Amino acid sequence: MRPVALIGPMAAGKSSVGRKLASRMGATFVDTDREIVREHGPIADLFAEQGEPAFRAIEEDVVAASLVDGAVVSLGGGAPLAAGTQERLAAARVVLLMIDDRQAERRIAGSSRPLLADGGIDAWRRILAEREPTYRALADLEVDASRRRMSDIVADIATWLEEHP
Repeated sequence: MRPVALIGPMAAGKSSVGRKLASRMGATFVDTDREIVREHGPIADLFAEQGEPAFRAIEEDVVAASLVDGAVVSLGGGAPLAAGTQERLAAARVVLLMIDDRQAERRIAGSSRPLLADGGIDAWRRILAEREPTYRALADLEVDASRRRMSDIVADIATWLEEHP
């Protein structure tokens, strides 16, 4: 099975959906943000101590190691922007999870995400506007995860994957 990559904005539910999708499919689940934290420490600390470019280089390496056959991989919101990651995603089935502003605002409340530290939902909107064209260009399937039950989202993706091996 080719890898399945879940991409989309911060707080779209990529990790939660990915975990359940992998379980349903009998696949390995990898959350690239968790892998980065496990190997390098908190992402906020990486941003503060090494800067975003250093974080993005680490992220690209982790994504490259994770996108293997038989895996469902949740990518951080900015990961698909890297040229090397875009090349690797060409060999995967890419699912874009999107959410609306209202869901995003609810989900990011109290967040410690470095890119949202100054601006909250306004920063989220700005970042999405910058990234959305790339997300859409990479996606094989787009799913609105705003107000649907997790089980329905996972079922829809699993059905699509079965129909598009």
